[in-house]
Amino acid sequence: MGIIVPSFSRSLSACSYNFVCGLLFVAWIVFQPSDAFGAESHTAPALLGVRIEFILFSLALVGVALFHRHTMYVALTGLACIIAFKYLFIDGFSFFGHIFGHGHEEGEWRILLNLVGLLFGFAILAKHFEESKLPDVLPNVLPDGWKGGFVLLTLIFVLSSFLDNIAAAMIGGTIARVVFKGKVHIGFLAAIVAASNAGGAGSVVGDTTTTLMWIDGVNPLAVLHAFVASAAALAVFGVAGALQQNKHQPIADMGVKGIKIDYGKLFIVFLILVGAIATNYLLDFPAAGVWIGIILGALIRKTPWYEMGHAWMGTIFLTALVTCASLMPVEELPAASWQTACSLGFISAVFDNIPLTKLCLDQGGYDWGVLAYTVGFGGSMIWFGSSAGVALSNQYPQIRSVAGYLRHGWHVIIAYIVGFIALLLILGWHPTPKKSDLEAFQLANTHPVTLVSLSQQGIRQTSFAQH
Repeated sequence: MGIIVPSFSRSLSACSYNFVCGLLFVAWIVFQPSDAFGAESHTAPALLGVRIEFILFSLALVGVALFHRHTMYVALTGLACIIAFKYLFIDGFSFFGHIFGHGHEEGEWRILLNLVGLLFGFAILAKHFEESKLPDVLPNVLPDGWKGGFVLLTLIFVLSSFLDNIAAAMIGGTIARVVFKGKVHIGFLAAIVAASNAGGAGSVVGDTTTTLMWIDGVNPLAVLHAFVASAAALAVFGVAGALQQNKHQPIADMGVKGIKIDYGKLFIVFLILVGAIATNYLLDFPAAGVWIGIILGALIRKTPWYEMGHAWMGTIFLTALVTCASLMPVEELPAASWQTACSLGFISAVFDNIPLTKLCLDQGGYDWGVLAYTVGFGGSMIWFGSSAGVALSNQYPQIRSVAGYLRHGWHVIIAYIVGFIALLLILGWHPTPKKSDLEAFQLANTHPVTLVSLSQQGIRQTSFAQH
């Protein structure tokens, strides 16, 4: 205690007005899921109707906000407390069964192993890309001024539509380090995270959440209109982030001629990306393809294994945080509506969006394109709200301050709201019928009352006709 208390006091004394505002914002988001999900069970201990697990998770997130230089230890402490609580108060709880499955439940091992593999693998990919020297020639290609930063964010957006968002963020961060001489503004880093998440929102191969929808039977075309919201959001955070960066450090004309690109390194990058896309499509496990590409690449060029040493703390942090989220007693959501979908975007900033997406798929009644945007892009509002943000923090530790991220990355929150409103105004809210409603309709099909167009699971109610 003699060590912790002075550190805590120094942290509080260093809090500025912006830090307090950021902390209150985090606390509000944290307790959103508590209000919605925390009172569904009367058998487990609760405080003021809120399950203790949610309170412990909330304290862990506030600890991450306060002690952003020790995020891994805070997350591991929070995980240990939640596991201990489960064993003490929840009958029949088994952490081993939760991770490795029991009965007909698969467990969380697949998601966690894939996450670890991607974070370590893409750290190596980013170093291969940097050592290829291709980023060194980009200052001569990108436009001058703020437009160059905007074009870079657009490139990340496009890459993320068919790559994993972690890869897009890592590549974008590598390019930014070179073209801005290492002086990258926190607001621009937040924009990189946002671009990597926004680009994957409308593609079933661009984000884990949309891939989950695809596996569950949602037609890929049913999430495509999320790009309407993503494009509107890009216009906001892209311009704002680029202007911030141009004021902080414009694109530097390296003035170096005759840079020799290492095409062997670029080929390894290509192998890793192709492997990720192929195994994501075939096995729903992109990390396998990433490591196949890395191993094959080791036969061509020396592999920068030391990059794993730079990424291990961030990897353990995110793995612990995702595991904490998976242990929350979230068994049902509020009724499906555009308001619920919008709030899920804010919740995704601190809560793992994978279990949220699973619950939405089980519940049904959502417009899948709207949901893909909210749960996919929402995590961009705080640095640890998405795997892309955590991966980028391994390159740029300065973004681990929640207060700094919120203060300089304010445009990401505004962009989320603008994109959501634009999608509703342009295309509206078109929920799909629930599976249970369709089954009931098929059983009582003697007097059809509804005309529906079926597109696998991307079902849209189009008209009503009473006979």
